[in-house]
Amino acid sequence: MDHDFEERCETHCVHQDKVIAAKRQMCGLGDPVRLAELFKTMGDPTRLRIIYALMNQELCVCDLAAVTGASESAVSHQLRRLRQQQLVKYRREGKMLYYSLQDNHVMVLMKQGLEHINE
Repeated sequence: MDHDFEERCETHCVHQDKVIAAKRQMCGLGDPVRLAELFKTMGDPTRLRIIYALMNQELCVCDLAAVTGASESAVSHQLRRLRQQQLVKYRREGKMLYYSLQDNHVMVLMKQGLEHINE
């Protein structure tokens, strides 16, 4: 890639009709701050490993630590962040907490991201 190439127009010309259409479309974006937070949360490799591990089965913190190679404390911290963004949920069975994906949307996000980078 040529590093001297500037990715901008050589002539300044705003296409008002296209700008208006794009602004109307952006109304469907909802809350861009919340969406950015979601992607920021998913932008951590350990959290992505946790999500990926939970795609087919529920796992406890000990299992997730073994799968990711992170400490149980670190996994717990990451799970808290994932819960805050409603990406994972847990169920209690006695003294054990079993984590799973919040819903199918999380799996769809992961699969689409993987398809995008592997094309």
